[in-house]
Amino acid sequence: MAEEFENEFEQQGETGGQENNSNGSENPQAPLRVRTPRGKEIIGKVDQRVGANRMIVSCFDGKQRNCRVPGRLKRALWIRPGNIVLVEPWEFEGDKKGDIIFSYTPAAIQWLEKRGFLKGINDEF
Repeated sequence: MAEEFENEFEQQGETGGQENNSNGSENPQAPLRVRTPRGKEIIGKVDQRVGANRMIVSCFDGKQRNCRVPGRLKRALWIRPGNIVLVEPWEFEGDKKGDIIFSYTPAAIQWLEKRGFLKGINDEF
C-alpha cells in the first residue's frame, strides 16, 4: 500500500498533480479577454473625484472630461483616482462630459501597454 502511494507521488512530480490553472495558461494573472475601445470610446485616467458619482478624467485624446458613472453601473464600478477607465463621450458636449463604462484591472493595464493601447502613459500623466 505504501509503495503504491510513493509511486503515485513520484508520477505527479513537484507540482502535486496540478499542471496549470483551468484555462491552460501558465500565468494565472494574465487576462483572457480585455475590453478595448470601440467606436467613440476613449481610454483615460481618473484625476479627481468630484462627488455624486462624478470624476475628472484625463483622456488620451488630450481632453479633460467631467465623467459620471451611469446608474446601472453605480454599484458595479468602484473607481478611485489613478484608475485607468474606458470613457464614452456624450453626444452633446462630448468634449467636456462623458460616461465611465468600464474600469481596467492591473493585469489588463499591462496587457494594454504591451499591445500599444496606452502609448506614452508615463509621458501624458
